Order: sequence, then C-alpha cells, then structure tokens
Amino acid sequence: MKTIDYIPTSKIQRASKLVQTGAKVGVNYLKYYGEKVVNPSLNRDKLNEDNAEDIYDGLKSLKGSALKVAQMLSMDKSFLPQAYVEKFSLSQFSVPPLSAPLVLKTFKSNLGKTPYEIFDEFNPNSINAASIGQVHVAVKNNKKLAVKIQYPGVANSISSDLALVKPIAIRMFNLQGKDSDKYFKEVEDKLIEETNYILELKQSQQVVADCSKIDHLVFPNYYPEYSSERIITMDWMTGVHLSEFTKINTDPKIGNQLGQALWDFYMYQIHVLKKVHADPHPGNFLVNEKNELVALDFGCMKTIPNEFYFPYFELIKKEIIDNKELFSDKLFELEILRTDDTPDEVAYFTSMFYDLLTLFTQPFQAATFDFSNELFFEKIAQLGERFANDTTLRKMNGNRGSKHFIYMNRTFFGLYNLLFDLKAKIVVHNYKKY
Repeated sequence: MKTIDYIPTSKIQRASKLVQTGAKVGVNYLKYYGEKVVNPSLNRDKLNEDNAEDIYDGLKSLKGSALKVAQMLSMDKSFLPQAYVEKFSLSQFSVPPLSAPLVLKTFKSNLGKTPYEIFDEFNPNSINAASIGQVHVAVKNNKKLAVKIQYPGVANSISSDLALVKPIAIRMFNLQGKDSDKYFKEVEDKLIEETNYILELKQSQQVVADCSKIDHLVFPNYYPEYSSERIITMDWMTGVHLSEFTKINTDPKIGNQLGQALWDFYMYQIHVLKKVHADPHPGNFLVNEKNELVALDFGCMKTIPNEFYFPYFELIKKEIIDNKELFSDKLFELEILRTDDTPDEVAYFTSMFYDLLTLFTQPFQAATFDFSNELFFEKIAQLGERFANDTTLRKMNGNRGSKHFIYMNRTFFGLYNLLFDLKAKIVVHNYKKY
C-alpha cells in the first residue's frame, strides 16, 4: 500500500481538502440528475458508490477526527446506504500508513530516542493503519510487542475539523438553536481524550484489571515504560480480525461463545462499572487460536452518570414503555421531549421513540436472544428507511436527547451489529455472575 509522507495539519490546508471533496460530490450529483432525465428508472446506487469513494478518498489523507467520523458512520449499517458502509468500514483498520522516515521522526520527537534505541527489533512499516494512529511490530527481550504511533498534528486539528463539519451536520440532522453545541462538545471532548495515549494507557490497564475474569475474553498487557502521550506499547496479540472471522466461521457454538463473551463484556462494564468501551467496531477485536475474543484499543471510554443511566435503562422495561405517563416522564428526563415542544412535537416524538424502543429493547425482554434473527435487523433497517424518508421529521427540531446518547447509542449499534455478524445466541443476564 502507498505510504504518506505528509499530513495536512493547518486549518486552511484541511479546509481546502474538504472543499475539494465537496466539489467532487457536487459533480456526482449533477451527473446523476443528468442521467436521471434520460433514464427516469435510474436508482441512487451508482451515486452512493461515487460519493462514498470520493468522500473516503478525501478523508483518508486528512486522518484524525475527519476519518474517525467515517469510522463511526460505518458502524451504523441499518441507517446508511451499503456503499457508504463498505467504503467507510475501511477506515477501521485499512488506510494509507505513514512512511518510515515520518515514523522515525514522530518517535524521536515523543520519546527522545529512535525505536531502534529502545527495542531490540522494530519494523518501520506499519501492520495496521487507522484513523488516529498506526501499529508497528517490535521485539524486546524476546517478547513481541505492538507499538501504536499517533499521526502528527491529529490532536491539534480536532477542534478545527469539527468546526468545518458542524454546518453540514446541522443541515443533515436538522439541529436548531444553541442547544446543538452540547452534542459537538461531547464528540470533541471524546476525540481529544482518544488522542491522549497516557489516558488510554491508564484506561486500558483499568479495563484489564476489571474485566479479565470474563470467560473467553483476553487482553494484552501494556508497557508504560515504552509509552508516551503519542505512543503506546502493548503485547502483540495474534488472531483474526472479528470481521474476517465471521466470514469463515461455520461452527455456531464458537459464534455463541464469542458472542456471549462480547455481550458479557459490555453488560458488565455498563451495569457494574458504569462506564463503557464506546468503540465496538470489528477492528478492535480479534479471535485467537483458542477461539477467545481479544479486546483492543481503549481510547474511547464513556463514563455513564447516574442521572442518565437510570432513566435510560428503565426504558428497557416493557411495563414503562407501555405506560403512557411513565414513558413520557422518562422521555423528558432524557431530554427527548422538551418543555418548549409544541403539542404536535410531543405527539410525534413520543410515537417515534415508542416505535424505536419497542424494537431496540427486544434483546432485553427475555432470558435469551438470538442475534442471528434476520427479521429483527430487517425491522431496524425498515425503521431507518421510514425516518429517512419522513418529511415531517425534517421540519421538526432535531435537538433530541441527552448528550450521553451519542456514545451510548453508538455502543449499542456497534454491539448489535457485531453480534449479528457472529450469529450469536446469548444469555441476557449471564454477566451478573461476575
């Protein structure tokens, strides 16, 4: 794969790249509508493919928060056209890496030494390259290590990148008024945390200490002496990326075993630790030769405050969903309904979230749940299509819900999709034994 010798870091450089990308997308639309005149039956598949290609190509050279947004979108398989999901999913662990000279320069500026002075062996060519950093293989005292190096300038460009994306997001999601700032601030704060590898090292060690007792789940060890704010070193873990494993696995018992480990890992974090690894995409999980789940990369950890946790999970209970008064109270607590809503807005969003929650909470309504149930995911896709085409929704104020929804919903979308890929049948309350 071609390597990158330079990443645009200034606001002007990055803005110019996004403008170029936007221009390409505009040309794609003109081309599509021109062909539509000649062929009225033409669907949007080719348009989606062209747009996904051009947007991904533009974002991958910027890396950082711009590419992270594509990674987050790729997890939402039910609400995005397939062309976008397929292309953006490359940002999970397959983007052009930094060149060897830039790697050595980054290492020297962060640890004061070249990697060859620290490790017995070091491969300057990366094994995996993603949105915020890339991974290299090293050896120290006969132990194989993974060394993750953050791209230069990524941390400093987060605020300016999001400022460029903000006007587009406001139009896409119909966010109105100053309240929308809380959502962008939540994303910005989390992305800033993800670029602090000292914080990630601490979080990773804590997750290992808290969750190693979960069956069929393993973690790497981490090495503070070979880590810094922009470099983090851990054990090299051997295995197959979860997304690749699900394509070749034919044994439902193994799928169930891995799915149960994944489910228990997330439920234990959420309900016992009140914090969660809010980045459940396939690039963060491997399957080793013992058919154990290997969990990696704890840069994005979300603390769940009690004032959000209790009403959020009370809405899982069928008796609350089906009680109009209690259901309405919880919607107000979670800022889904607002005191300045019109009667039409109250009625619309109450009905909308009743449909959403009735469907999305199904995995919690019985002792077991089968995530190989294609009908469940078809219904989710149909619901997404319904809201995407709802002209009434576009007229409503899109500022809905606590800021904590962003990463909690992202967690559940990612978790459900991984469990669907595994075709796993899980025991819902199994995590309580830990």
